[in-house]
Amino acid sequence: MPLRLTAVILTKDESENITDCIGALKGWTDEVVVWDSCSQDSTRGVAQEAGARVVARPFDDYGRQRQAALDSINSEWILFIDADERATPALAREVLQACQDRRRAGFWIPRRNFIVGHEMQGGGFFPDYQLRLLRRGSARYDLRREVHEVVILEGEGGILTEPLLHYNYVDWRQFHHKQSRYASYEARILEEKGIRPRPHNLVLQPVRELRRRFVTLKGWRDGIHGLRIALLLAWYYGFIPYWLLMANSHTGDGRK
Repeated sequence: MPLRLTAVILTKDESENITDCIGALKGWTDEVVVWDSCSQDSTRGVAQEAGARVVARPFDDYGRQRQAALDSINSEWILFIDADERATPALAREVLQACQDRRRAGFWIPRRNFIVGHEMQGGGFFPDYQLRLLRRGSARYDLRREVHEVVILEGEGGILTEPLLHYNYVDWRQFHHKQSRYASYEARILEEKGIRPRPHNLVLQPVRELRRRFVTLKGWRDGIHGLRIALLLAWYYGFIPYWLLMANSHTGDGRK
């Protein structure tokens, strides 16, 4: 018989985060599975000591990692959690209640994002809904997306009110490291869509992203912190992907 609810934590070198993440899930989920991308640190051993089952799978991309968990874990519901996220007791109660709903194929969960010690109020970081509670067999991942995964539900989705706590960037070095990687993914996605960048994109796209983050998504609510993040994301999402496409096309490294 399948379990009612399994929590799945995707990891890669998360030994500092994993114990607290598992601790916030134990006692109210039927099982906690750490889906590890062959960590080089002690993540797997620490996770086992904390009471989780560990599965090692080489990383290809985020969508395929999550889909592999959906395909393999024998549970009616799967709750995806990142190692730098924490479930609260209030969210636990709401998730358990949601699992009783036979009409829904999945649920969106809001997140409270903490970036370098600041809880974000705007800029797209709150409420930042994530489709993380999925009925197995009624959800699948769009494998065309390597990052910022997209879930396809075969049925109706619902929205929870209690948030996950997301401590996603502890310092600016971590922020720059992750955003550089995401920018490379975005460039690859643009290339696969056949988008041909022009020099004016290097100006217009950053301006559009800055306006979107700081004005449309109300990043101004976070003051100087919000402006700094809006400027950085304009660089990483507005400038870098198009610059990489142009550089590849000029050097012959593109795949067209």
